[in-house]
Amino acid sequence: MATLSTDEIQQRLRSLHGWKLVKGEIVREAVFRDFAGAMSFVNQVAAEAEDAGHHPDIDIRYNKVRLGLVSHDAGGLTVRDFNLASAIEAIIASSV
Repeated sequence: MATLSTDEIQQRLRSLHGWKLVKGEIVREAVFRDFAGAMSFVNQVAAEAEDAGHHPDIDIRYNKVRLGLVSHDAGGLTVRDFNLASAIEAIIASSV
């Protein structure tokens, strides 16, 4: 899968709420009411990631979840990263 250009990345980021480019990956932090809420969210992301065959880096700190996406096998950001980020956004929207 081809990596995206800097312009393509910036354009796609504009359509994603809360995602930022950090050190070559797109990242997003989500905050939940408590640990159980954070874990419920992570489990939903895990199911979506399994379906997509693409897995984010996930860091859980009590009620805060940090997600990072990059296509390591392609050597950068691809459409696959932004597709999963969009799916994660839908999960966040339904969790609020």
